[in-house]
Amino acid sequence: MTDAEWEQIDPLLPDPAPLVDGAGGRPEEHCRRDIVNGIFYVLDNGIKWRAMPADFPPWKTVYNYFTCWENTGVTQRLLDTLRDRARIGDGRAVSPSAGVVDSASVKGAETVGAKTRGYDAAKKINGRKRHIVVDTLGLLLVVMVTAASVQDRDAAKPLLCKLVESFGRIKLILADSGYAGKLVDWALEKLRLKLQIVKRTDKHSFQVLPRRWVVERTLAWIVRHRRCARDYERLPEHHESMIRWAAIRLLSRRLARQTQDQR
Repeated sequence: MTDAEWEQIDPLLPDPAPLVDGAGGRPEEHCRRDIVNGIFYVLDNGIKWRAMPADFPPWKTVYNYFTCWENTGVTQRLLDTLRDRARIGDGRAVSPSAGVVDSASVKGAETVGAKTRGYDAAKKINGRKRHIVVDTLGLLLVVMVTAASVQDRDAAKPLLCKLVESFGRIKLILADSGYAGKLVDWALEKLRLKLQIVKRTDKHSFQVLPRRWVVERTLAWIVRHRRCARDYERLPEHHESMIRWAAIRLLSRRLARQTQDQR
């Protein structure tokens, strides 16, 4: 990370335990910036945790921070705060009123257990499927990882419930034809959410569909991180965390550029 990117992340990380409870204790051995850089290194290069270069803190230390921050909600809060800043910087309201939903199947490595993987017959992929909702800027709102065999309509129900719990202002969701059918009526009745299906007019040619392209671009941003190009995580929750860290990395760079332009 550059200094400008670290300035966006540093204040949002939790204070060390000795500073929180006031009881003192041994200070942390490793710099928080090195810990975050280690997570970004694994994310960007797709290496094993154990293969982390000696320039970083011990891999076990970095991994422990990764899991601890995910389990305590630090990763989600970091993503939410950076996204809110990016929306304000773009002249938008903090909470979005519309979003775009889509999914993408990725191959699962041998570390992905049989209980959490499946076969996507349409894409001919054996692994997992990531379901995401983004705002109209393409910034990540919520993510959920399932087996690749899970249909988009089935995964959309818990995904949209999770979305409404966190973003009550959202009233419109754009989606492709994979979400058509009973889900449209269910979303309107249960969540008071309008699910608008944007269909292709010509299936045999490339088309940039209104607002649908935004979520496709976000999925492409995620895949550019090699750890997310394939699913290597034993737990679906850890793959979700990797996607959040990918969004955090992109947001910190975006905000750093905005800060430099303002100066």
